[in-house]
Amino acid sequence: MHNTGMQDKAWVGPAMLQIKVPVRTGPLRALSCSALWDDLNCWPHAEVGETVSRPCPSFLRVKGAVMKNCTENGWSEMFPPYELACGHGLNDSFHNPNDSVLVSHEYFFYVKIMYSVGYAISLVSLSIALTVLCVFRKLHCTRNFIHMQLFLSFILRAIFIFIRDAALHYSQEYYHCNSHPPGCKVALFLSNYCILANYSWLLVEGHYLHSLINLSLRSQKRRLHWYILLGWGIPMLIIISWSLAKYLHQDEGCWETRDHGWIWWILRVPVIIFITVNMLFFLSIIRTLVAKLKAPDMHGNEINHHRKLAKSTFLLVSLFGLQYVLFAFFPDRVSALTFKIWNVVELALASTQGFIVALLYCFLNGEVQYEVQRRWRRWRMKQRFHGDPRVHHGSLSNSGLPLTQVSLLTRPSTQVT
Repeated sequence: MHNTGMQDKAWVGPAMLQIKVPVRTGPLRALSCSALWDDLNCWPHAEVGETVSRPCPSFLRVKGAVMKNCTENGWSEMFPPYELACGHGLNDSFHNPNDSVLVSHEYFFYVKIMYSVGYAISLVSLSIALTVLCVFRKLHCTRNFIHMQLFLSFILRAIFIFIRDAALHYSQEYYHCNSHPPGCKVALFLSNYCILANYSWLLVEGHYLHSLINLSLRSQKRRLHWYILLGWGIPMLIIISWSLAKYLHQDEGCWETRDHGWIWWILRVPVIIFITVNMLFFLSIIRTLVAKLKAPDMHGNEINHHRKLAKSTFLLVSLFGLQYVLFAFFPDRVSALTFKIWNVVELALASTQGFIVALLYCFLNGEVQYEVQRRWRRWRMKQRFHGDPRVHHGSLSNSGLPLTQVSLLTRPSTQVT
């Protein structure tokens, strides 16, 4: 595998956790053999009758070579085997070349299942949350529009990570043999763009809440245009800069390697800036809320609502920000056990971020719960009335209770921008 260092797996983790799959042998055409990846070496395209020699993997630090013949029936068996040529038993292991750790297939298999399930849960929960905010018109406001953009960025992130994994899994020999499959690079480009958008929209959440508490939002439409530019536009400029750097300086494989560490900092520095600015916003928010709580003319409901919103957003920024900063500066060389634990924890957190966002901003949101319950009760009452024959005989006019219930259920809820 390529040298990835101990980089943030939120960026490239799923791409590197590829499961060993049987590679195809056989002629690309009648007089040649196709490129082949055997999990340790890339065997380039060869003509029939040609003998190809490949050195022992560099991480073994052993001088030796293995060979294959290209025959009319495809590639021959390797001779001598890796065990004899390189002095190591490698049949049942993958290798992390950065820290010389041999990691079993079973470990990679279960880790891949874990983060795939995490992204699937996030995708489903975010889709439900986005649908709820779109369908219920009483929930349409600037604040929830920003929530919806954040949901969408996490939805797209999960989708493109699945696409990226599928592209890598489908073309192992092209990926490792440096044939630059364009679909894989596009999927990586888009998934990294969505990760940047996650943090930029979290910054929008923080700025909006700061403005809501400290300023009067008289020009929300104009401000919304700037929010869209910040949330979707700035990440696009960053990802284009990163892509140009990769293309010019490290156009290898699926662009997941980081031999030139400075290229990855093109992605990391903006995210760290987003997190830092957001934390400054929340220090100001906390100071303002404390001051307003002491003011005698401040409405308790308004302060309580702002406090709950600040708590949810602060929790997200703290959780995601702390996670990102810790793993961005994680040591390059660690023990095998530390590597395994780090992989599991980081990928578990990264894959379930979307679920946490949907939980805090939708499913546990009191306003959303009230509107869903109100609509549900209204629907149940309509079903009950349609099934009651007395409804068609004017019975409702003799009792104020059902009419009172309907009027209460349809009462407009208080909107908070």
